[in-house]
Amino acid sequence: MNSTAARVVAAAAASGKRVACAESLTAGMVAAEIATVPGASAVLQGGVVAYQNEVKAGVLGVSEELLATAGSVDAHVAEQMASGVRRLLGTDVGVSTTGAAGPEPHDGQPVGTVFIGIATASGVRSQRFRFAGERDSIRRQACTAALDLLEAELVSA
Repeated sequence: MNSTAARVVAAAAASGKRVACAESLTAGMVAAEIATVPGASAVLQGGVVAYQNEVKAGVLGVSEELLATAGSVDAHVAEQMASGVRRLLGTDVGVSTTGAAGPEPHDGQPVGTVFIGIATASGVRSQRFRFAGERDSIRRQACTAALDLLEAELVSA
C-alpha cells in the first residue's frame, strides 16, 4: 500500500470529501493506488481512463478545439479533464493526469512532460512536471505527483 494514498484516503475521509480521477498518461494508476487503501470506498467515487482524445472530449468535455490546437499534453487539458471528471462523477475533488511518457515526444511535448490537474468547487489549477527516466518510471512518478497534489489539496481544504 502506498503511504501517500493512505494519507489521501485519511484526509478525504476526515473532511467528508469524495474524489474522482481522470487519467490519460497513468491509465488508472492513481485510482488503483487509492483503492489499495482500506476504507477507500468511502472516498473514491471512480475514475475515467481517457487515453484517447475522443474520450477526453466526448466523456470529460475537454474542448475539441483545445485538443486540436494545443494537443493533449497541456495544462488547460489537464484542468478540463479534472473539472470534467468532478462534474461527471459528482465529487468534491477531481484529479487528472496527461503527459508524454515516451519513447517518443507526444503532441510536440518532450518525453517526461506531465500535467496534473486538480478541480474543486473553489477552482481549478494544474501543475507542470518534467520527469526523467523510461516510460514506466515516468508514469510512476506522475502517479506519485498526482497523489501528492491530491493530498495537499485535501489537507488544505
